[in-house]
Amino acid sequence: MKRFPITQGVPGFKFSGIAAGIKKASIKDLGLITTDRPCPAAAVFTKNSVKAAPVLVCGKNIKNNLIQAVLVNSGNANACTGQQGIDDALATAAILSSKLNIEDKLVAPFSTGVIGVAFPTAKIIKHIPTLINNLSSKNAKDFAESIITTDTCIKTSSYKETFDNDCVKILGLAKGSGMIMPNMATMLAFIVTNISIEKKLLKSLLKEINEETFNRITVDGDMSTNDSVIVMSSNLTKTTVTKKGSKAYNTFKKMLHLVMKELSVMIVKDGEGATKLINIIVEKAKTDADAKKAAMQVANSSLVKTAFFGEDFNWGRILGALGSSGAAFDMNRVNLLFNTIPAVQNGQGIKENITKLKKTVKNKEITLLIDLNNGSKNCMVTTCDLSYEYVRINADYTT
Repeated sequence: MKRFPITQGVPGFKFSGIAAGIKKASIKDLGLITTDRPCPAAAVFTKNSVKAAPVLVCGKNIKNNLIQAVLVNSGNANACTGQQGIDDALATAAILSSKLNIEDKLVAPFSTGVIGVAFPTAKIIKHIPTLINNLSSKNAKDFAESIITTDTCIKTSSYKETFDNDCVKILGLAKGSGMIMPNMATMLAFIVTNISIEKKLLKSLLKEINEETFNRITVDGDMSTNDSVIVMSSNLTKTTVTKKGSKAYNTFKKMLHLVMKELSVMIVKDGEGATKLINIIVEKAKTDADAKKAAMQVANSSLVKTAFFGEDFNWGRILGALGSSGAAFDMNRVNLLFNTIPAVQNGQGIKENITKLKKTVKNKEITLLIDLNNGSKNCMVTTCDLSYEYVRINADYTT
């Protein structure tokens, strides 16, 4: 697999991103992806019981697994806005569909930004003609810029591979920086590919890989109201993916996994105020559920995260988090390693490694290995530290 510049685009898709005046500054805040015809699509959404209006509308529209246009705004989440918010999401989608001459149900609306604020329907409708006029296969970067909020950079991943003389391309565009925790977070991810694939296979692949990528990251332990991941295929290759286990299926699965994994790690690296990327690996747990519970509990512990920010290898906090996770283990058999340097063996600290440990926790990227010695199941979760800057960003987010 080889990378390709996102300005090359993916056959069958056009992108647009413009400033519609939704945000305070005159920066891009309205994006659009279109295809020439309805294409296979699959999506997964937040499991928060408080769901934003676009999540409800998009969830209904995508039931037939066919989408032709994706409309995204940043700066306003259209969440906790009641029936009016749903009406607004439907209205903007309807205007877009009429301009594109497609059915309303083929539009997938998405929003991200401040919760509980009236949706700027008029601004969006006013700028839809400009949004459409700016559509181009080369404008993926404009789209990526239009969807970010507290992000410090755009997040993209693109790969291509040859399938029996077919050039298969896949491009992922995402946003996310805070309110990041499975099941997903205040993140949006849009993935497009030109491979010909059956709808049911695309849906099952997305669900499976999402569990291994976007559902294995956390920044602050808060689940949002808007998080969504959608993948669409223009079905323009001669090579067709029709069954699991085939060569084409396995290769495309690797491509999709790579893109989603890269985007998920980018989100954590760009976590609000983050200074360190931390990979937490739990090994030898009794069950898969135990492995995930243990890894997530440590990853979400404010005490553990602040210790990493302070460059303190405080393994006592880690054991404390493990003990509250509900995972089955014997503390006297637990081993901990920071970047392969043993810190705890059989539940006891290793004093002779203190100097090495003090040095290794100063690294920008740290791998914490937790060996429970209680089975054969493993899980990895990617997180970041918790800094003063995170507090500052979220203390005045709506002011």
